[in-house]
Amino acid sequence: MNKVIELKNITKAFGPNVVLDDIDLMISKNDVIYIHGPNGCGKSTLLKIITGLLPQDKGTLYIEADETIGALIENPEFSNYSTIKENLEFLYNLKNKMDYKKVEDLCNRFELDLYDKKNVKNYSVGMKQKMGIIQAIMEDQSIILLDEPTRGLDDRSVIVFQDIMQELIKDNKTIIIAAHDYIDIGYNRKIELKSGRLYEDQ
Repeated sequence: MNKVIELKNITKAFGPNVVLDDIDLMISKNDVIYIHGPNGCGKSTLLKIITGLLPQDKGTLYIEADETIGALIENPEFSNYSTIKENLEFLYNLKNKMDYKKVEDLCNRFELDLYDKKNVKNYSVGMKQKMGIIQAIMEDQSIILLDEPTRGLDDRSVIVFQDIMQELIKDNKTIIIAAHDYIDIGYNRKIELKSGRLYEDQ
């Protein structure tokens, strides 16, 4: 078993509300995990802790040094007064030189135009969601974390999303999707987050 992420005794509270209660979770390379539970149960909080966007109150987080993480958590944040190309260029070029062909192909699959001149502030929720998915996978990241990824997507885009996820699975990516709605991409693990604890489906 090739461990890429391990959470031990992770606890997170917001005031008196304990969202994550002393949880343990080990994720192996190539795991495809569906984390489900009611709205507000802490799914986004869990992903934020894994990405380092939010510190845990207690416990330890281990991530294999060679792994790279791409993430879409809650509503994707972009510069509203820049174009799609300017936004994705900025994010890509923080670490790598942008592969324009790859990003253009991803945009085309989601019916987005990488060279659209209008600012992102004029984009719909669904269009921004597609951009969020693209930025989470465009750099060939080895671990993909997606929070409610199909929010705002039309039926055709949901199918495109499923197709892309299945391609990433074949490419041996580790994928964790936290969502209220179940969209099957071929999970090997399903975990419920309930009352601050994790329960793996048998």
